[in-house]
Amino acid sequence: MISCLLGLSMFSCQKDPLVEGIAGLEFSTDTVAFDTVFTTMGTITRQVKVYNHSNNPVEIETITLREGRDSRFRLNVDGDTSMVQHDVTILPNDSIFIFVRANINPNDATSPFVVEDAILLQDGNTQKQIVLTAWGRNAIYHNPDHVLRNADGSYPLDAFGNPYRYSVIDCDNWRHDLPHVIIGYAVVDSRNTLTLKDGDELYFHNDAVLWVYDSATLKVQGTAETPVLFTSIRHDSHYNKLPGQWGYIWLSTGSKDNEISNAIIENGYVGILADTNVNNNPTLKIENTIIRNQSMAGIMGQTAWIEGSNVLVHTCGTATLALQYGGKYAFANSTFADYWRYSTRTNPSVVLNNHYSYQGSEYLYDAMQISFSDCIIYGSHSEGEMLIDLDDRVSHTLTISHSIVKGGEWDEDPLFADTENDDYTLQENSPAQGIGWQQNSDL
Repeated sequence: MISCLLGLSMFSCQKDPLVEGIAGLEFSTDTVAFDTVFTTMGTITRQVKVYNHSNNPVEIETITLREGRDSRFRLNVDGDTSMVQHDVTILPNDSIFIFVRANINPNDATSPFVVEDAILLQDGNTQKQIVLTAWGRNAIYHNPDHVLRNADGSYPLDAFGNPYRYSVIDCDNWRHDLPHVIIGYAVVDSRNTLTLKDGDELYFHNDAVLWVYDSATLKVQGTAETPVLFTSIRHDSHYNKLPGQWGYIWLSTGSKDNEISNAIIENGYVGILADTNVNNNPTLKIENTIIRNQSMAGIMGQTAWIEGSNVLVHTCGTATLALQYGGKYAFANSTFADYWRYSTRTNPSVVLNNHYSYQGSEYLYDAMQISFSDCIIYGSHSEGEMLIDLDDRVSHTLTISHSIVKGGEWDEDPLFADTENDDYTLQENSPAQGIGWQQNSDL
């Protein structure tokens, strides 16, 4: 008994041995990768969890970055933002968080480039690492340097409740070799034309707008192989297809002769907002273009004149197409498909309207003209996908020919290939074969 007690006494006086250095630690990931990071703009913060699954505490001598203070990455270890953390202890069966973000300096590259580093965990001669990578891109930034004011000195507010903070685009010196980042309102000023070429990319900050002003013109000249891209600045994880991340392309009252060919417009609030027509040419001609993932509407025409051909508009929170307050509209070989999945959509996807009420007064718009030929208007709204709200007290014409319309005279499932994955090509046995949008695989 005495021997046993002595043995237990000796054992109880011994210090609990640590796991062999840091060799037993496990990570939630061994690589932290950031998608495209525009120079001078920081990234979102990503996290790595470091687990100690042993029954003993683990002491980490240092946690730092391989490139030290020259690194383009920054760390936060359980709230400590210093570049080097010393003597970090992880308790038995516990864990710590390491948060990391990137901020990349500009250089002379016109193509994306990779920036690499690693998080180093050191204990004596034992070292473990977590690889860090980020794709950097230089860009042209359009930062607002003006604020719109009323004559009385007050500031008008936009649809988002913000003042109109804007910059004016130098259309004659637009660079096509770098992406452009739009912050606030980027204005195509009066009597100017902004011409975008194949491969041009415009990335929009939160609530940002491309504003084509009075007597100004937008010409988008993409190709099927390299369409012009209008998108949000964030494309990591679920942000890649998230609607509502920026504002819209605004063809405001007085803008004229706008043309969009071979473009992708995605992840905004409204794809295109076209206001009152002012001459004998269409406000907008649009063809071979995809508009998708808009939190409100794909195309909104307000007393405008729009001609569209081979256009696909899908996944919009309120409407793929809203034609309001009169105007002239003609769409051919186009598909308006709305299988919105972010919330419950309570209204049809295509809305046609020729009247407006404001502060007790009613306004009627005469001679509205609308035509759909060889089109598909379909979606998940059980009661139909076209709302015809045309007041008969004024003249109007609506022509729908060779077109599938959910809730219309020809209501038949067009059998899209895979709406869950945004594939709106038609199955071989689709009744719509030969009409509607003909998808180019490069878009």
